[in-house]
Amino acid sequence: MSDLTGRRALVTGGAGGIGAAIARELAGRGALVTVADIDEPAAKELADEIDGEAWAVDLTDVAALAELTLEVDVLVNNAGFQHVSAIEEFDPVVLHRMLMLMVEAPFLLVRAALPYMYARGRGRIVNISSVHGLRASPNKAAYVTCKHALEGLSKATALEGAAHGVTSNCVNPGYVRTPLVDAQITAQARSNDIAEAEVLDEVLLAGTPIKRLVEPEEVASLVGHLASDDAAMITGSSSTIDGGWTAR
Repeated sequence: MSDLTGRRALVTGGAGGIGAAIARELAGRGALVTVADIDEPAAKELADEIDGEAWAVDLTDVAALAELTLEVDVLVNNAGFQHVSAIEEFDPVVLHRMLMLMVEAPFLLVRAALPYMYARGRGRIVNISSVHGLRASPNKAAYVTCKHALEGLSKATALEGAAHGVTSNCVNPGYVRTPLVDAQITAQARSNDIAEAEVLDEVLLAGTPIKRLVEPEEVASLVGHLASDDAAMITGSSSTIDGGWTAR
């Protein structure tokens, strides 16, 4: 596929997991991809693999992002992390970091990218949300809050960008086979007082008709489509890839 040839893409949290799969997908479609990640060695390694560029960045440094300008045709806001805790025990410092990384940083990156996209009359913004941008779960209040906020940002951007050829969409995976989910299995076992072996079936996939994790490449394929010209009329949407979780 070469439908993104000559276009520049930026993927945050791009050095591993879903982000790395997205970076490979967009590069495979012909885009010059910038892999943005706090892990500089990993970002450089992947950038070398896909003939892209690496950007070592701490996206919680929102003051620096406020001064940023971006010349990209495709922006993928993917960076994030999970923290499992009951609300009354939730560390406010962790909450603040999650809000900076998963709400403020996407807002500021969109703000930095829109002038270039508007000038070119085309742009694609894809926000990696979650089923938790549409549904809630206990012990994930901060993550649910951040993803719901990202949904709102994405839809408002879609409305503002429509007249300029810019689309903005969310991709909403269920549980994806990544190190992030591996860490959640341990945390959920502790929170629910069950063995880790039971977490996958009894907690993570309890409400999912298709009983397996989503693969990162499946998410990346959907992102690739939304970044393409074929998706010009898809905007303001939230596309689930969750094995039927939200069908209930």
